[in-house]
Amino acid sequence: MKWKFQIGNGCAHNRQTSQARREPPALSTPLFEPAERPRIWALSISRLRDLFFDIAGEYVERADLRIVSYGFEDAVREIEAAGTGRPDVVIAGGSNGAYLKTRVTVPVVRINPTGFDVMHALARARRDGAKVALVTHGNTPDEVRRFIAAYALDVTFASYQSAQDAESVVLDLRDRGIDVVVGPGLVTDLAAHAGMGAVFLYSRASVRAAFDTALEVAQATRGETVRRQRLDNLLQHLRDGVVALDAQGRVEVMNQRLASVLGIDAAKAVGRVLLELAPDLAGSLPDADGDTFCTVRGASYAVHRGPLASSSAAAGTVLTFQESRAVERLDRTLRSRQRVQQFSARYRLDDIVGASESIERVRSLVRRYARSDATVLILGESGTGKEMVAQSMHQLSARRDFAFVAINCGAFPEALLESELFGYEEGAFTGARKGGKAGLIEVAHRGTLFLDEIGEMPLSLQSRLLRVLQEREVVRLGSTEPTRVDIRVVAATHRALTEGIEAGSFRADLYYRLNILSIALPPLRERPNDLLPLAAELLRQAAAREPRLAARLPDAAAAERVLGGLGASLRRYTWPGNVRELQNVIERIAVELADVEADTDADTDALHDGATVLTREMLHAVAPEIVEAHERTTKPATPTLRERSRHVEADQIRAALAAHDGDRDAVCNALGISKTTLWRKLNAAR
Repeated sequence: MKWKFQIGNGCAHNRQTSQARREPPALSTPLFEPAERPRIWALSISRLRDLFFDIAGEYVERADLRIVSYGFEDAVREIEAAGTGRPDVVIAGGSNGAYLKTRVTVPVVRINPTGFDVMHALARARRDGAKVALVTHGNTPDEVRRFIAAYALDVTFASYQSAQDAESVVLDLRDRGIDVVVGPGLVTDLAAHAGMGAVFLYSRASVRAAFDTALEVAQATRGETVRRQRLDNLLQHLRDGVVALDAQGRVEVMNQRLASVLGIDAAKAVGRVLLELAPDLAGSLPDADGDTFCTVRGASYAVHRGPLASSSAAAGTVLTFQESRAVERLDRTLRSRQRVQQFSARYRLDDIVGASESIERVRSLVRRYARSDATVLILGESGTGKEMVAQSMHQLSARRDFAFVAINCGAFPEALLESELFGYEEGAFTGARKGGKAGLIEVAHRGTLFLDEIGEMPLSLQSRLLRVLQEREVVRLGSTEPTRVDIRVVAATHRALTEGIEAGSFRADLYYRLNILSIALPPLRERPNDLLPLAAELLRQAAAREPRLAARLPDAAAAERVLGGLGASLRRYTWPGNVRELQNVIERIAVELADVEADTDADTDALHDGATVLTREMLHAVAPEIVEAHERTTKPATPTLRERSRHVEADQIRAALAAHDGDRDAVCNALGISKTTLWRKLNAAR
């Protein structure tokens, strides 16, 4: 039977008059937007509707109230058809409320008559007739029976379960001679239609109590909805797949990440058994709380199982699926970040001492190349400061905030160099670290990788390095998955790589990949005017590390005064070890000066007075190779024809260098020789 409120004859006529007299308060202008207030529907197909209208005005500012004249299945359809405008809570009475409770997904608040309602209704009924019946939905409450028995009232009890049952109960009471029926709206309407007296059981107080309860339920429901929406939003933004299961393994919630992995619809998965949706997971999920690995559609995942509620494992389970490759990438990133502090550039462009044209040209190239990400090849003899130039370039580049990773390619055996550069996976070889290790190429991600002595790199590793330069990706030892890297490569060598190409010890394709931008560093002997300022700066640095000299040589000017008498001797030496050799000599001088300071009387402190303490004899004591080399060069000797030819060629090259302001590229083009030949002929004439 379908029930729908219709304005008709009998008691319904009075409701029509009442409705015409009072418009539904929910249609009046609210003080707040309806979306901000809970939506409450009051449903009735009986005289209960009049009570709804009577008290609705009290709730217009607290709720978006709608009084609906539908009942039973018609009410169910109306609620389900409302879509996003569905009520937060429904108010109904008697059998209508009981029916809706089991058939709609929104909370239903039933109107319950109070003891005062029963007393008042029975008193009215006794005034209207001798025989009274109390009809309730469901069993008559025991407290009502005890109350009536205590006052020796002659009342017949009856109850009903459904609308059809209510009609049968009313007709049976009529046949038994009952004069007046007390009950809910459905029953009283049926009694009036059957020609019996009818007293409505509900009062404004009971309806008001139902409205108050509905407001509390609506607010609690909305709060829970907001919390669930936030939780769902959190789950949807997780990078890992997450599913919550009940005690029977049915899906309670699943984020889209996991649904995509399993190839299912997340919304349709709710309420279904996970292993039925994804049978491939059978046997691979952890049986207890913990971690394991499984394969889903060809991809490996780390799966963690934990309880849905802390109180009991039977409450359900949470499974998180994390892609193994993502775990590996995160591990590599963390390892790289942990090692970044070990790899930083110390030198800046201002640390390069010298005012010669060749050094100024180097500074100009460093500034220009720092703006590019192209690979740079730094050429120069050992000890000319190739790493200092590389660090200066890094400090001026956009990568200055990231790692500067340097490795000497000639300082490691081939196997060790390969693992240091490219890294390795766990178990890649005997003795491999548990968890593997990130190589220096990975550590340099977003920074600069400096490959010193690149000419010493074994051929087998040159091909692997070539792929890194071409593809910007690295494969660890024991792995098949490449890792993308964003690095700027700077290489350096003291060897002539073109000769290595001719000899077959260096790959031509790697050379062309490295030699995109080039900086040639001049040897120390070719910038004699820079020698004394450079020696003074090195002496100042050495004095700063020596407590006995720190106060006596506070700056480079003081250091230069001390070294001034040795300038000629220092300039005459060819410095085959370049700046590194000069630094070693200066360290010896600093130790000698510290001993002199200790032996000098405070009143005649030569260092404090700025006098020249260092003499040729002292230099011979600390650096005999410098004095002896000068003595050898001053002895007359008859050069061979080949030596004379070398000197002539060297003189021509030096003249060309002077004519081209030290520009070696221009000299090579003018003389028709390569840089390698240029260096070889200059070195051969020493």
